[in-house]
Amino acid sequence: MTLTHKTILITGASRGIGRATALHLAKEGANIVALARTAQSLNTLCDEIKSMGGQACAVTGSVDQYEDLVRAADLALSHFGSLDILVNNAGIIDPIARLEDSAPADWARAVDINVKGVYYGLRAVLPHMMSRGQGTIINLSSGAANSALEGWSHYCTTKAAVKKITECAHVELGASGIRVIGLSPGTVATDMMASIRKSGLNPVSQLDWNTHITPDWVARAIAYLCGPGGDAHCGTDFSIKTDEGRRAVGLL
Repeated sequence: MTLTHKTILITGASRGIGRATALHLAKEGANIVALARTAQSLNTLCDEIKSMGGQACAVTGSVDQYEDLVRAADLALSHFGSLDILVNNAGIIDPIARLEDSAPADWARAVDINVKGVYYGLRAVLPHMMSRGQGTIINLSSGAANSALEGWSHYCTTKAAVKKITECAHVELGASGIRVIGLSPGTVATDMMASIRKSGLNPVSQLDWNTHITPDWVARAIAYLCGPGGDAHCGTDFSIKTDEGRRAVGLL
């Protein structure tokens, strides 16, 4: 499937996986609506996309505010005339802490961004997608959804919730032409991984930096799931931690 003229809303688009995905999908011909909290980084991203002949617009906002997601969805429609794909990418892992050292406000903030943010994004785009009878929603998941790791109680719990949102959304929306797919990329060389490494907690922090994949690999996996390759993974978490998954995407 070509992504030419498809309009894609990406949350957490100013850095890491979100930024790499915006650039890659723009190169594939998609119109990009980039949402993040930092206006300067977003504007730099959009300028870069435009400099290579792509189309992009920025929305400064936070995924823990439903109104910001609605505003981004409305901008996609007014600026590009459609909203075809949502990439629910925004998420946090800081601060990493054992339960007895965790701050309740920080733990709650992880729920607001990692769980409510995914629901808010999904809820904001559904009226537009359901009116057309088609659309794709990709939720960034994690192996943490199936694990219990020291210092990651907030992250493991919220990613497990995201996995369940993906499953429930598929049950409810699949018959309406809406594809909802999770993506578990494994460990990625981003600022988040730098924080994990600095924490020194649990075996993930001890991994050699060279074992982590680049954000570009995740971007290519997202592009794959946007096309027919995603059909077989609706309601599940597709993984590029395995050779099979990487071969399907074209990474091996």
